Amino acid sequence: MSPKNARAAMIISGLGFLALAAMLALTALEDNIVFFRAPSELAEKPVAAGIALRVGGLVRDGTVQRDGLNVRFQITDLAHQIDVRFTGMLPDLFREGQGVVAEGRFDDAGMFIADTVLAKHDETYMPPEVADALKAAGRWQADAAHPGTDYSDAAYPDATGRKTGAKVK
Repeated sequence: MSPKNARAAMIISGLGFLALAAMLALTALEDNIVFFRAPSELAEKPVAAGIALRVGGLVRDGTVQRDGLNVRFQITDLAHQIDVRFTGMLPDLFREGQGVVAEGRFDDAGMFIADTVLAKHDETYMPPEVADALKAAGRWQADAAHPGTDYSDAAYPDATGRKTGAKVK
């Protein structure tokens, strides 16, 4: 084998080894990768039941229903919303109109079953993913806490595309 062919064989085998290593690493991490989605993104491109993901937005006013440790609420980006069910202790800063990120999976009925709910840590902080989603939806307001905004009767579709209300103040 000539030196030129030996060098080419070495390069090809090295690239093959790198491709194999990358494939093995991605396969090993596949179960640990959790993607962030906003309600509008989920309305455009639904995710199959059982896929782990994070959903972020604002807790829609008037949607929090508590029954012991079981809580149901909606996360909205002011364009669409997602119905969420969570069992456990919510963060102290969890409240309507505030930014949250919920991590979990959709069930077969389309309900997002949250394993974890994270709330923003003060009145001026907005999780970057939530802020980006609101900006992408064209619904970003400079006052990150959105005081005085009533999301409870806003005219925007939920994740299935159904219209749910009338106005935003």
